Amino acid sequence: MAPPFRAEHMGSLLRPQPLLDVREAIREKGVSPEEAGLAAVEKESIAHVIKLQKDLGLKAVTSGEYNRTRFWGLMWDEFEGTIRLQDAESSMFRLYHPDVVSLIEKGAKVMPGDSVIAGSKLRHNREKSVANLHELQLVQSSLPTSEWANIKLTMITPAWFHMRYKQGRAYTKEAYANDAEYFKDVAKVYQDELDLLYKAGLRNVQFDDPGLAYFCSDKFRQGWAEDPDNIGTVDDLLDAYIALYNDSISKLPADFHTGVHLCRGNFIGGRHFAEGAYDIIAQKLFTDLKVNTFYLEYDTGRAGGFEPLKFLPKDKYVVIGAISTKLRKLEDKEEVKQRIYAAADFIAKGSGQTSEEALKRVCISPQCGFSTHETGYPLTEEDEKNKLGLVRQIADEIWGEP
Repeated sequence: MAPPFRAEHMGSLLRPQPLLDVREAIREKGVSPEEAGLAAVEKESIAHVIKLQKDLGLKAVTSGEYNRTRFWGLMWDEFEGTIRLQDAESSMFRLYHPDVVSLIEKGAKVMPGDSVIAGSKLRHNREKSVANLHELQLVQSSLPTSEWANIKLTMITPAWFHMRYKQGRAYTKEAYANDAEYFKDVAKVYQDELDLLYKAGLRNVQFDDPGLAYFCSDKFRQGWAEDPDNIGTVDDLLDAYIALYNDSISKLPADFHTGVHLCRGNFIGGRHFAEGAYDIIAQKLFTDLKVNTFYLEYDTGRAGGFEPLKFLPKDKYVVIGAISTKLRKLEDKEEVKQRIYAAADFIAKGSGQTSEEALKRVCISPQCGFSTHETGYPLTEEDEKNKLGLVRQIADEIWGEP
C-alpha cells in the first residue's frame, strides 16, 4: 500500500532528554555542536524514534522532527536571498494573523518565532540546502532500502513567510515589485528542493500549513477586510496560495505523494491559535489544490463538523485527525470509530459512492504533532505511545490493513 497509510501521525514526536540536554548546552553555554556531540545524539535519537514507530506498526515513519527546534526547520534559512529577522517592527506584521496575535509582545516590537524575508531574489543552492536532505538520510540510515518509500518528510508551506507579513513586507522593494514575482520564485525554490529530495529517495511529503486553517477563522477574515493596505479580498489570497502550491508541486513525478496538514495552532502547553470550520474554504481547497491527501484536524468542535468532506473529489484522500495531542486523556475507541464512519458517510454523499467505497479514501491520525516546537507539551512519551497505539488499533479494526 502506498501513502497515505491507514494509521498516520503528523511528523513531530516528543524529544528524548539527552537530545534536549545537548541542544540546551549549545544554546545556553556556548558549546559548539561538535563539542556537544550533537550529530551522534541526533542519529541515536532518530534511530530510537524510528524503532518506536515501527514497533507500533506505523508505516509512514518520520524523524520525529528531531533535527529541528521548530516545526518549519531551517529550509527557508538555506534559500539564497533570505534575511533572518532579529528585531522586527510590529508594523511589518499582520497583527490579526493568529500566530502574531498569540505571540505579540507589548510595545513596538514583535517577533513571532524565527522569521525570514526575501532581501534579494530567492534561489535554491544545492550546496547550501542541506537540512531536509540530512534529515532524510538519517531516517534512511535506520531503514532497509525497501522501506524508504514509506518515509514521510514534513515541510513548511511555501506561504509560511508571507501570510504573517503586511502587504508587500515579505520581501524588500529591491527584491520584488509584487507578490506575483515573489510567488514565482518561491515556487521555483520549492520545485528545486523537492527535486533534490526525490533524487535522494523521498516519495512522500507532508506540507504543514496552519495558515490554510486560518482562512476558516472569522477573526482573521475580519482583520483582513479591515486592513486598508491589503490588495484584493481574503479569498483572493487563498486563491494565490493554492496556485503557489500547485506551481510548487507541478514538476513532481507521479510516484511522489503529496499531502497538506491543516491545524489551528499547536503551541507550547497544547495551546491553539484559531477556531473555525472548514466549510468556508472546503470546496475551493479540496477541488483546486492538487495534492493527493488532506490531513485535517478534527479532534474538537473548533474544526467544525464533517459536512465539508462532501466536496472531497474521488481521486483524493483525507486523514481524519481525531486523536488529540493536546490532552492526555485517551479517547474512547468506539466513539472515534463511529466518527470515522460518519466522515465516510459525508464523503459518500458528495461523491455518489457507497459509504464502503468512500471509507477506502479515509485514514486516521492524531490531530497534530506531539512536539511542534522542541519542548513544553502536555503529554509524556507513554501518553504518546498510547495515543499512537490507539490510532493503529482503530485502523486495524476498521480497515485491517497498514
